[in-house]
Amino acid sequence: MEKGKKMALLVGCNYPKTPNELRGCHNDVLAMHEVLVAQFGFDPNHVELMIDKPGSLTMPTGANIKKALSRMIDQAEPGDVLFFHYSGHGTLIKARNLSKIEEAIVPCDFNLITSVDFRQLVNRVPKGATFTILSDSCHSGGLIDKETEQIGPSSTPRNSITPPFCKPKEIPFQSILQYFTSLTSKISTDIGAHLVEVFGSDASLMFRLPLHELEPISTPYLKPDEGILLSGCQANETSADVEIMTNGRKPCGAFSNTVQMVLKKNSGPLSNREIVLMARKILIMQHFNNQHPCLYCSDENAEAIFLSPPQKPSP
Repeated sequence: MEKGKKMALLVGCNYPKTPNELRGCHNDVLAMHEVLVAQFGFDPNHVELMIDKPGSLTMPTGANIKKALSRMIDQAEPGDVLFFHYSGHGTLIKARNLSKIEEAIVPCDFNLITSVDFRQLVNRVPKGATFTILSDSCHSGGLIDKETEQIGPSSTPRNSITPPFCKPKEIPFQSILQYFTSLTSKISTDIGAHLVEVFGSDASLMFRLPLHELEPISTPYLKPDEGILLSGCQANETSADVEIMTNGRKPCGAFSNTVQMVLKKNSGPLSNREIVLMARKILIMQHFNNQHPCLYCSDENAEAIFLSPPQKPSP
């Protein structure tokens, strides 16, 4: 593949015919595909799409998502732009040291992908390339472990008017635990034990590696790295799956829809910081006062142009 390429993985999980079903996640990534190709010059051959629609060739399971992200990183070179857009459920889980809560996304098979997994992926990105994650899921703030907070928790008043059809993109931890308990018959509150039994080597690194091997992955970095996270909400909040009929739009994720609005209305370049701030303003105007998008990345990447190649390789 040529240098200076742009590659993307777009994942939408609606969890059809389950108690956790959402309605807008497929629409989110299909709309993002159009934006990437038409506005950002992505080659359609370099954009992989995964949705949990019956009959899909590649379902967005935990293993499939991680394999696709790993392939993308393996192909990356300095000057490349990597992008991962996820729209679906998120959850909070307790790490094995029992002193920290970690964020995770919930693929269609519930094989959780944790903040430790994303930290490990970002660690592998070549210097001089960038890896941007846009996660429209609950509890997504801090999804890349140890990334620097640029735009974080907000104290905006919590009075809100719920828009028509609004569902949190959240699966409570207890629901996930009960589901896997029914599969493994283990009497344990350690979700990792269940996930490792069901998924084996495809389970999250957080649950498979000894603690002394996890520490180097999550050690705070002294130098800026290549990871950029635009999260749909802060870690203690939920992102919304809604029906906003502006311009005939179908059900969608509130954050995905807002980012796409910002990109389409501003033909000129926008920094990662500008996009998150604009998204916050629009969500407040739409009465989503309980959802505050956040930005986690280095100082340099906060001011960098969204989905544009770095001006020069990182030192």
